Amino acid sequence: MKKILVLCLLAAVLLSFASLTGCKKDSGTIKIGVAGAHSGDLASYGIPSVKAAELVVEDWNARGGVLGRQIELIIEDDVCKPEVATNTAAKLVGEDVVAVIGHICSGATKAALGIYKDSKIITISPSATNPPLTQSGDYPNFYRTIAPDDAQARMEIDFAVDTLGLKKLAILHDKGDYGKGLAEFAKAMVESDGEAEVVLYEGITVGAVDYSAVINKIKNSGAEAIIFGGYHPEASKLVGQISKKGMDIVFISDDGVKDDTFIKVAGEYAEGVYATGPRDTSTEPLTIAANKAHRDKYGEDPGAFFLNAYAATTVILNAIEKAGSTDYDALTKALQSEYVNTTLGNISFDKKGDAIGVGFSVFQVQNGVYVELQ
Repeated sequence: MKKILVLCLLAAVLLSFASLTGCKKDSGTIKIGVAGAHSGDLASYGIPSVKAAELVVEDWNARGGVLGRQIELIIEDDVCKPEVATNTAAKLVGEDVVAVIGHICSGATKAALGIYKDSKIITISPSATNPPLTQSGDYPNFYRTIAPDDAQARMEIDFAVDTLGLKKLAILHDKGDYGKGLAEFAKAMVESDGEAEVVLYEGITVGAVDYSAVINKIKNSGAEAIIFGGYHPEASKLVGQISKKGMDIVFISDDGVKDDTFIKVAGEYAEGVYATGPRDTSTEPLTIAANKAHRDKYGEDPGAFFLNAYAATTVILNAIEKAGSTDYDALTKALQSEYVNTTLGNISFDKKGDAIGVGFSVFQVQNGVYVELQ
């Protein structure tokens, strides 16, 4: 009898302890990870996302947080490199984050996603546009607040052929998941449409100083335009070296180049360059307020993907609130059923994880700034 009594008392103590520790966990902060390039050549893409998340969380915390708890950001740098992104993801999992805003580059995102998937952590990228990230079905935990590259490639080809009337295209890429993926879509579309010709298709070496060899190939190919899949460091070198060789050729690129850093680095050679990027929503009330908040806090205009990251942070916090939980399945249901008013407009997500209600526009550098073309 004594033995039974002792066992009952021990069980009661253990239940009491479990209850107390459970309460302690529930009363702590809700942790959200922010992952991306926060240093290195592509930091201009990642840092705006950190600032966006900071502003959204600051606003929510001032109003009481979510589910009665304050929100804490855990920020990790992956330098947009896949080999670093896996460590970044492991660190965030170890910090018990319930969701991640990021990653920024498609290659780094792909490298990290399996780790988040195994831990049932929702991941929302503001900028990873590689189509297989959603279309393969491999990552049911992945969402993005930007349209995929097949939509971007379609817009670039239609603009080059239908709007500008160009028939001979050179398609270049940086050999990465993002740039090569976009270029492959563009090449396939040109060949399928049959209204233009791909006269050169080639990958370039990231970080190279001199692109004379490929530029000479472009010149000899008779190309009227270059479609480039990649990021601003290589694009700025290309347009500079092309111009110095006296070549008059149209340069069309992607949202990896639709960044003010490209204009700063390329200088006068950026003038006239076309790039696709997220539609301009600067006249929307929420966007006006977000941009003002950024200027007030950081003393400057926001950078690339700021609005996409602002929207990503908003939708995950809204999902937690609507679900009344940080449970993975509950958040998944909320993300795929709720429309949320964001800096990108009223958006939701389909079952693949692609955003409903977002898209691309074509922009051109005019007098040193990107202007959306109507």
